[in-house]
Amino acid sequence: MDEKTLEKLLKDQQDEITAHHIYKKLAEAVKDEANRRIVLQVADDELSHYKRLRQVTGKELKPEKLKVILSNWMIRIFGLTFGIKFLEQSEGKAVKSYREIDESLTFMDKIIEDEERHEEELIAMIDEEKLNYIGSVVLGLNDALVELTGALAGYTFAFQNTRLIALTGLITGISASLSMAASEYLSTRQEGGDDALKSALYTGSAYVFTVIFLILPFLLIQNPFISLVASLVVAVLIIFIFNYYISVAKDYDFKRRFGEMAAISLGVAGISFLIGVLVKQFIGIEV
Repeated sequence: MDEKTLEKLLKDQQDEITAHHIYKKLAEAVKDEANRRIVLQVADDELSHYKRLRQVTGKELKPEKLKVILSNWMIRIFGLTFGIKFLEQSEGKAVKSYREIDESLTFMDKIIEDEERHEEELIAMIDEEKLNYIGSVVLGLNDALVELTGALAGYTFAFQNTRLIALTGLITGISASLSMAASEYLSTRQEGGDDALKSALYTGSAYVFTVIFLILPFLLIQNPFISLVASLVVAVLIIFIFNYYISVAKDYDFKRRFGEMAAISLGVAGISFLIGVLVKQFIGIEV
């Protein structure tokens, strides 16, 4: 066996023992007994792959503890669905990796078969309530980002007082969140949905969450223009985290969705800031 192939096998062997421990941790978060059995079976398969590779490399490897810990916390924070889909992507990479060396190591066929089965089983497991209401979350998040970044940009130049900007933004945001939640409730009821209240709660909660984080810089920083820049950075971070979550959990195109949301939010903020400049310049109202 050449050195390059051995190095690749050792990396795959390391990934297998690490994945074994990640799946065992994941099983602890799965409430459904049938799903838990599937995850534990996947964990056992990963251990079997590790032992098979160990026979070839002749080396004993330990799991990457930091990766196991980070994966466990990621699942706790972002939910089981995200964790499953994230690990499923790793399984896909493993299949590709094994196929690259399959010609020289025929026993890898069984591992490839297992890895492909894992993907199907993991995808079939996914059924998480919050993803059923992702449309409501997107509605609340998008509206808050677009409306409030624009409003805060306009208020910044018009008022130039961080406390006043924060207070005005908070009143605007809470009022808008209640309006959005009510609209979502009525819309869902009109369409005959039985979960109108939950849809409204998800929409309103997403809106309020976004409002709080966008206003926070104006409460912590004295300079209104620096506060605005910080608020826009927070907006981009929210867009980034949310779209990464959705791209993994729902197999969406991350770059396109992130670019679209960021461009709209920042574009509206820029236009609103310009409106604030014009209002202050031509109307001449001083606060």
